[in-house]
Amino acid sequence: MTASLERADQAISMPAIVRGFSARLKEISSRATERLVIFKDNRPAAVIINVDVYQEMLDELKDLRVEAAAGERLICFDQARAVSHDDMRARYARKD
Repeated sequence: MTASLERADQAISMPAIVRGFSARLKEISSRATERLVIFKDNRPAAVIINVDVYQEMLDELKDLRVEAAAGERLICFDQARAVSHDDMRARYARKD
């Protein structure tokens, strides 16, 4: 949880978010506030972030997964069993 909450002003209680939701949403959407960690019963319950930040996180996660998969495949890559790019193009070329 420490990673999601770097500063005290990023934490907000459930009653406070209910009372000031519109203003807090404006802060998040304008990126004036990076994220809000909502606490319920003194425990973190949810995080609100800007939609662009969320998409950037998803993109980065996808890139990291692709990079990890490529790294794993390179470990057991066998040049003798590899198919050349030209062979692949010939094999899957459209026949219009």
